[in-house]
Amino acid sequence: MKKIILTAFAVFLCGFVKAQEIKYGIKGGLNVANLSENFYASNSPKTGFHIGGFAQIRLSEKFVFQPEVLFSTQGTKVDNASIYDGQNRYFGSVIQNLNYINVPLMFKYYAIEKFSIEAGPQIGFLTSETTKIEVHGVNETKIDANNSYKNFDFGLNLGVGYDITKNITVGTRYNLGLSNIGKTVVEGYGPPKAHNRVFSLSVGYKF
Repeated sequence: MKKIILTAFAVFLCGFVKAQEIKYGIKGGLNVANLSENFYASNSPKTGFHIGGFAQIRLSEKFVFQPEVLFSTQGTKVDNASIYDGQNRYFGSVIQNLNYINVPLMFKYYAIEKFSIEAGPQIGFLTSETTKIEVHGVNETKIDANNSYKNFDFGLNLGVGYDITKNITVGTRYNLGLSNIGKTVVEGYGPPKAHNRVFSLSVGYKF
């Protein structure tokens, strides 16, 4: 399925590259990320960042196709989580760090000069995953690498952008994860359901 999606988008992109105005750029900014999970009731957002590059392919006066490749730090934070070490149960904080290579494929519509509305799918590839556990009342902090989440993510992006100058652009975007990335069975809950939720602010520079 993943190969079919990538191939379809590659063919679609190649169809527009010929004889179109293309600009390239770099972008980066702030992430406020969370996970919707059926086994944690007290999730709270964690901050991160994203950085990468993009291309702008002008399809018409109003429409632009903008594929991107971004490194993105995501995850969630859980306070007062129940932690079981095989013998004893503790309460503590759990910080789950998920690093992705994301490929957004955005369609931008310039409603008025310099202001755009954007939407498009996003494919994500998990590159690393760590879980930091801080046990309350115990002088212990440990970092565990695990295999709790799937390597592939698919979602939908919605956002707006503004071209400050010919080269500098700013934007805000919300990523709604559509794939269930939960993998590890959680004690007492069965297979988890987890979806990425990321709000981002970006600054970009077009060459």
